[in-house]
Amino acid sequence: MRRGIAASALVVALAVSMAACGSSGSSSDGKADGPVTLTYWDTSNATNEAPNYQELAKKFEAANPDVKVNFVNVPFDQAQNKLQTAMGAKGAPDVFRSEVGWTAAFAKAGYLEPLDGTPAAADKAAFQASLLQQATYQGKLYGVPLVTDTLGLMYNKDLFTKAGITEAPKTWDELKTDAAAIKEKAGVDGFWMKAADGYYAMPFLFGEGTDTVDAPNKKITVASPEAAKAVETYKSMFTSPGTAKADVTTDAYAHMMDAFNSGKVAAIVQGPWEITNVYKGSAFADKKNLGIAAVPGGSAGKSGAPTGGHNISVYAGADKAHKAAAEKFAAFMTSAESQAFIAQKNSTLPTRSDAFTADVKADPGIAGFQAILPSAKPRPELPEYSSLFSSLGENLGKATQGTGTQDALNTVATDYAKLLPGFAK
Repeated sequence: MRRGIAASALVVALAVSMAACGSSGSSSDGKADGPVTLTYWDTSNATNEAPNYQELAKKFEAANPDVKVNFVNVPFDQAQNKLQTAMGAKGAPDVFRSEVGWTAAFAKAGYLEPLDGTPAAADKAAFQASLLQQATYQGKLYGVPLVTDTLGLMYNKDLFTKAGITEAPKTWDELKTDAAAIKEKAGVDGFWMKAADGYYAMPFLFGEGTDTVDAPNKKITVASPEAAKAVETYKSMFTSPGTAKADVTTDAYAHMMDAFNSGKVAAIVQGPWEITNVYKGSAFADKKNLGIAAVPGGSAGKSGAPTGGHNISVYAGADKAHKAAAEKFAAFMTSAESQAFIAQKNSTLPTRSDAFTADVKADPGIAGFQAILPSAKPRPELPEYSSLFSSLGENLGKATQGTGTQDALNTVATDYAKLLPGFAK
């Protein structure tokens, strides 16, 4: 997950026209007749992250003089639809960065090359098992985990100390109590929750022991009593003393981050993709002022957050020479050395244990998220799962503005039934 999940539903045809990707360097039989030029689509932040991935691509070229990399940065919020269009027609990249929620959907459509037994998956045992699970569809691996993330509670240690709070809250009720104390004693809001976003609401559902769907049993659970209780708690995070009111404007995300980075709010639920930007804020000139804890738990005594991140996948329509080069590139980009390099440059989480070097863990943001990553919940093997956040977010926004909780969730369930034929409500 990065700066919000792409909201558009991924609708793909199962009958795929596999067109040539248009890269140079191979003959009609798929064998290389000169240097191979790979087209790689990167979806990382163009300003803070992409330059470091581009530096890695240049290192790959230096180590593999027979391969050139055409590095193309594609805005994340446009990439899902652009990839779908390109892979269904012409102009698809040979290899690309795929959000974990897209991988199963693209694999189902036949767009991705299975990677088991290829150089890309040579270090498969080094990766966290749950991340490989998210890159697998019907028993085959269709992506190599490049970067992972989850949601945690980011908090300003100085503001917590001013309010006499010595440890991070473990439940939503404790967080509301802390928010009120911070408002009273430190003079700023204690908590700001991102509104109208289904992904950020998932910890509330998990805290009540439920999810949007029960994928193994093909059941829609988003309108269940447990889900309704979760949404009532979610709504209370905008109305309790010391919490910021729901911001449903188009610039809501920026407003939240600006407030946190400047010390105008003490805590937010956020992911590690924002660490580098947080460190640029006036409130975190001293990086050690950033506290990171697991998201609070619900009344069911449970807590958890969704696992996000990105895989590297290879286009099934590429010719043999480009597939071979793409597999080598995927292996290089996900090596322990490359992952440690990216982690230090971008403050993102590696996907393999041997990349958590002492230098990587010296970043308090990375160390904080590493500690809570084991409790993150991997996504079910459901190609449509990523598309479920759209209706949930839209209707949560309406719920914070006055629509009844059950009415909002019933609308979501109806939307899900259209996306998931065969699932019972």
